[in-house]
Amino acid sequence: MRGIRYERFGDYSELTLVELPDPSPGEGTAVVRMTVAGVTPLDNTIRAGHLAPELHKPLPIVPGGVGVGRVDDPGTTGLPEGTRVLITGPGYGTLQDGTWREYLEADPAHLLPLPDDVPDLDVAALATGAGYLTAYLALTELVSFQPGQSVLAPGIGGSVGFGGVEVARALGAATAISTASTTEKAALGRKAGYDVIDLSQESLRDGVARLTDGRGVDVVLDGIGGSLTGEALGSLASNGTLVSVGYSGGTQASVNVTDLIWKALHVQGFRFALFSPAVLGAAITTLLDWLAAGTVSPTVATVFPLEQAAQAQRHLMEDRPFGRVLLTFAAPGQ
Repeated sequence: MRGIRYERFGDYSELTLVELPDPSPGEGTAVVRMTVAGVTPLDNTIRAGHLAPELHKPLPIVPGGVGVGRVDDPGTTGLPEGTRVLITGPGYGTLQDGTWREYLEADPAHLLPLPDDVPDLDVAALATGAGYLTAYLALTELVSFQPGQSVLAPGIGGSVGFGGVEVARALGAATAISTASTTEKAALGRKAGYDVIDLSQESLRDGVARLTDGRGVDVVLDGIGGSLTGEALGSLASNGTLVSVGYSGGTQASVNVTDLIWKALHVQGFRFALFSPAVLGAAITTLLDWLAAGTVSPTVATVFPLEQAAQAQRHLMEDRPFGRVLLTFAAPGQ
């Protein structure tokens, strides 16, 4: 089978198309034929050698933490052959080889059967980057979010930014705000129906004040970090909460402690290990139901064939597209 693998850490060119051994089901596992896989910044971080060694398997590594496929050989699992599934288990592309290969052996606990009325690309876009899942868990499990409140999820082109405003709206937010670094991206976000602050034209605090009549927002889902965190914290209303979910903009932040003191603000860290498998599974099921109903509409930016994985990763990291970047597995010439 074809797959993407890197033998050493380095730049995008280390992502090489190779022939890998065809897997066969082991005791209690099934083999899935992949149809779509997601491309994420985490894949890039690991390949570049920027993740601590204890957090990933030894080289070589097949990247990819998420994907959609069909059960090709159910083995002894009892899963019907041909069942469409979302790969949902932990550790793919990090602690074990990932989804950027034509066939994948998986524990059935990591396979979520999909309804017929949700296309593969839409499911992969929903799952890639885990922005929707992060936002849903943060708002329903970590924050006492109530319908009618307001949410800021910076970075409309990214998974947490777009997923955050979509989930907030689905949960009944009165206002769902994001940001964009350029006027072009701000226009795309507004076309999708969301309030987007163009940071090339005004500051985050000024934009939030304008959109909330000076009150501020109740919740910030901060997937950016860096210098934006202090501005986002200062944009909260009294008794508001900032949930720190990522640091694509940097790991160091400066805050004004008077914002914390006089507004009685809360800061909460996020990681998936906080939630039980049952909670995670229920959340994913809810999101898929929303997808089938059209309540959320993930955006696909670009789809690359598997053999162009290096170009796909470069596109995601350097062009910063509006929406998710995906890989498909059709054989050359099909």
